[in-house]
Parts: sequence; C-alpha cells; structure tokens
Amino acid sequence: MKEIFTTEAPEAIGPYSQGIVVNNMFYSSGQIPLTPEGEIVKGSIEEQTHQVFNNLKAVLKEAGASLDTVVKATVFIKDMDTFPTVNEIYGYYFNKHQPARSCVEVARLPKDVLVEIEVIALVK
Repeated sequence: MKEIFTTEAPEAIGPYSQGIVVNNMFYSSGQIPLTPEGEIVKGSIEEQTHQVFNNLKAVLKEAGASLDTVVKATVFIKDMDTFPTVNEIYGYYFNKHQPARSCVEVARLPKDVLVEIEVIALVK
C-alpha cells in the first residue's frame, strides 16, 4: 500500500490520507471544496464542484492516475435539486469516458459544504 499526499490538494482534515494505491488501483478519500491552503470555497454549487474536481485531479496525478483512468465515482450532494448542475459539471470533466457512478443526497457533509466526490482509478 502507498499513501498519497500532495500539496496541490487540501490536507486531510482527519486521521486519513488523501488516497491510497493498492495493486495498481487508486482509492481517493472524499474531496470537498477546500483550496490547497485549506480554505472552504464559499459560493455556488458550481464553484464548489469545480474546486472538488481540481482537488481530485491533483490527488489522481500524484497517484499516477488521471480523470481518464477513473473507473468509479461516488458523488455526495447536500441537495438533490442541485443534481442537474453537478451532473453537467461532472460531464465536463468526464468528457472522454464515463466511469460508473453513484450519486446520493446526504443530510450533511464535512464543514457544511454542498458536494463531496470520491473516485477509484487505475494507476498507469
């Protein structure tokens, strides 16, 4: 097992890593809309979702993977009414292929953000 850490994404806010590589597979921790400096992106679901993808791209890169190698994504949103917006942004980032995905509405997310995404990806 190899723990993944990059300063290009926010540090974990608890006793966990940004992700783990096992047997050429990368498993990310959930990424929320924090800047690499640890500041919450306060704003719309659009702004928060784009920051989450910036964080995902950073940890994927550090792991030797990319959005192009993601096989599964799990999206957690605070309000299912924002699903069309999140879905559109998700499609923007996953424009070369469409990984398997789950999307669930949750009662609350860390730091009261609007969206969190975790991925599983093949390491190149």
